[in-house]
Amino acid sequence: MRSASRAPLLAGLAAVVTLAITACGGTPTPADGASISRKAALLDIDPALVFTTRVDGYDLASQSVGPANDDGLSATWVDEQTAAMITLRTSPGEPDAESCAATPMWDLPDAAVTCTEEAGLWHREGGGAHEFLVARDGATIWVIGPNGTPLDDLRRAAEAVHVPSDAELKALFADAPTEPPAPVERGDLPENGDGAPIQPSGPGG
Repeated sequence: MRSASRAPLLAGLAAVVTLAITACGGTPTPADGASISRKAALLDIDPALVFTTRVDGYDLASQSVGPANDDGLSATWVDEQTAAMITLRTSPGEPDAESCAATPMWDLPDAAVTCTEEAGLWHREGGGAHEFLVARDGATIWVIGPNGTPLDDLRRAAEAVHVPSDAELKALFADAPTEPPAPVERGDLPENGDGAPIQPSGPGG
């Protein structure tokens, strides 16, 4: 009787422990799409290409966050003890075996590339350097490690790629402008002719 009466209590405690582990170590709840779109617009980044990662011992260098690959995102995390860095860059389209091997290494464009699929990640090696490619919802996330970053750290960063939570989104765009970029002024367009903008010259021509 005693063991039977304790069973529901033990089951409840197990559920609490599971929830606590998920909250502390699991993937955080992603920010909503509208919040991501607003932040991405500040740097003219496609909101579908906003991703982040996390690795113990590495801190985000918020000043490193900016656009990459036209409408993708670039961000770098730094281990202040060793100066090792992990850079994440995003681009549209998902890799496959052919494109993975054919695409040059980010920092060594002339190196021959070996590409191996490892547990859902693409591990690329060339010229002594390592990279990982991660496919997520029509996007490719590059995980790059200059400065002799340990391979295991790169792998953990690749495995941890995810859509940022509200707090992570705020950290990613902490140094971004508060307003989206304004349209470029091109001068007045003439009513006739080829429509080229008129840029008045200053004194002296």
